[in-house]
Amino acid sequence: MNSYLAKNIGLLTIGQFGTKFLNFLLVPLYTNVLTTTEYGIYELLHSTATILIPILTINIYEAVLRFSLEKNEDKASVLRVGIRYVCYGTVITAGILFINHAAGFSKTLDEYSVYFFMMFFTQATAGVMSSFARGMDKVADYSISGVIATAVIIISNVVFLLCFQWGIAGYLLANILGPFVQIAFIAIRLKIWKLVKLRREDAQLAREMRKYSTPTIANGIAWWINNLSDRYIVTWLCGMATNGIYSVASKIPAILNVFQSIFNQAWMLSSVKEFDEEDESGFFSKAYSGYNGLLVLVCTGIVFFDRILSHFLFAKEFFDAWEYVPFLTISIIFGAISGYAGGIFAAIKRSDIFVKCSGAGAIANVIMNLILVHAIGAIGAAISTMISYYITYAVSIHYLRKYMRIELDLVRDNVAYVLLVLQSVFLIVTKDKLMVCYAAQVFFVAVQCVLYRRHVRYVICNCIERMRGRTK
Repeated sequence: MNSYLAKNIGLLTIGQFGTKFLNFLLVPLYTNVLTTTEYGIYELLHSTATILIPILTINIYEAVLRFSLEKNEDKASVLRVGIRYVCYGTVITAGILFINHAAGFSKTLDEYSVYFFMMFFTQATAGVMSSFARGMDKVADYSISGVIATAVIIISNVVFLLCFQWGIAGYLLANILGPFVQIAFIAIRLKIWKLVKLRREDAQLAREMRKYSTPTIANGIAWWINNLSDRYIVTWLCGMATNGIYSVASKIPAILNVFQSIFNQAWMLSSVKEFDEEDESGFFSKAYSGYNGLLVLVCTGIVFFDRILSHFLFAKEFFDAWEYVPFLTISIIFGAISGYAGGIFAAIKRSDIFVKCSGAGAIANVIMNLILVHAIGAIGAAISTMISYYITYAVSIHYLRKYMRIELDLVRDNVAYVLLVLQSVFLIVTKDKLMVCYAAQVFFVAVQCVLYRRHVRYVICNCIERMRGRTK
């Protein structure tokens, strides 16, 4: 593996895996203390903030990351442009909340308006600061900030939910404090006060950053539709409590999401620095093959242990969420591969391609959600998400092969994806016949290991070498 990519993966793993794993283990706390309705309210507020941030800030953090990677750019000007658009978005958000209070469009949003405002500001600012730290090659500082932020969220949740018993208000506050502390840490480590000064910005740079980030607004909206619109449709057709159950199902797929998040963040930096249209060294082809193989193998393991993990993680009223987990987990594979392709598109500054890829999936997502959720309930949303992510993946691969000569084993990979779907279906339809169920699960896991035997052998050999090295 390329040393620069390996170093960044290592740093991001240290920064994210441990804390995400701890957060994962606290799912029983959330599902025992919060009701399904309260959890559903939080998810809707969080989802709304997630879609408003790229729209109201013109997704400027994408441009902050890409332009701060350029050697010849004025880094202080890049950061100032990013912060300015966060300020614009925050002011507009305040206006939206005031109008909602006066007109009474949403009682839930009005009741939690202060929390929503702080959620918007801290997440938007943390996005810009984190992107700037990564672009400045301060990956270690970025990783440490993530550790600290997650630790603050975990400790705050324990204190607010168990000691103070603040319920959903405490849960919201804890998830606001985390990004706030992350902002403070990065600001201190990078001495941001020396960069953010009241001076005239480079107008040409601001125009170029807007030109790059503006197309990604539609991409952000499309990803939001792919990720979160199903929760609005589930709430509309099935109720807030069902949305709470559906939302908590994403906690198990988050195991795989940690891997793809770490890789894609490191990959973005490597693909910009080392882009080679002909891939003469084979670096990009090998990275794709290894990444996809790892994702498939982890996914088949998650599906195998889905019901077992759900027994430990989900309180009784949330247990039905296990049926949604397999399809949501498969979705992450397609999203991760799309992210791999996105690194290439960022390297050639073709942010418009993002929209074509994610937009195709988003349109399919809405249409299928409306049909399938109405027909078969919340599980229809999970299936719709999986299919829409596959469409995004397929379009991404089309453009990836158009702009880079890369070797892909698409037949093997698509056979593996079909097997993952079959494994998921068998898990659900044989849930009352445990012997048959897990016999089938063992079969599917074994076949995946055969398909990706080179990857399995590589991992085993590496583990043996490391163990031998420690015994010497």
